[in-house]
Amino acid sequence: MLELRNVSYRVEQDSAGKEILKNISLTIKERFVAVTGPNGGGKSTLAKVLAGIIVPTEGRIFLDGEDITDLSITERAKRGISFAFQQPVRFKGITVKDLIALAAGKKLSTAEVCDYLSEVGLCARDYVNREVNASLSGGELKRIEIATVMARGTALSIFDEPEAGIDLWSFQNLIHVFEEMYNKIQGSILIISHQERILNIADKIIVIAGGELSRTGTREEILPELLNTVGTCPKQK
Repeated sequence: MLELRNVSYRVEQDSAGKEILKNISLTIKERFVAVTGPNGGGKSTLAKVLAGIIVPTEGRIFLDGEDITDLSITERAKRGISFAFQQPVRFKGITVKDLIALAAGKKLSTAEVCDYLSEVGLCARDYVNREVNASLSGGELKRIEIATVMARGTALSIFDEPEAGIDLWSFQNLIHVFEEMYNKIQGSILIISHQERILNIADKIIVIAGGELSRTGTREEILPELLNTVGTCPKQK
């Protein structure tokens, strides 16, 4: 279980400061947790605070009772937190096979790597030996990154708008990937998204607006209200 206690994040801007996150307290223990809210509300900042990319200026973060507030992204990864960027990182000189094996923390056969790639809708033989570089599109990188998170199999997997850049790949397949991931690793999956189809699989929805925790509750409690709020949760066609 992940717990945030009075977490805030402030940045210095010119001669004044700006609060990006304001006194957020919540727990994350459900299978699927969705974080949503208006653009610029602090969702991605919250994800980076959870992953250890940035350190909160106030408050504490606990993972299964351990205070991890001051731990680096590497130390948090060792304790079971994975993070998938909204814009995946490219790794020149590293093949897709090597990247997925590195994420898994062990040597993988080509067949095992192909299984992960197939899960995210990629034809494995076309990608397994390719470099993770500029020759790959944003959508291809996004799917490969999702495959690496699946290979890690951590207690908490965080995805920042995983649907971005994969327009040609159906949302239903993306949802299937998350369901299969949970069945395999039994860990929590936190997804930052505006998309109704993703929010519709969430066991818990957290709404962040203006850097504050606006609402939190079950899908049944939160989603109907979001669907009636312009600009918060666009419906899928």
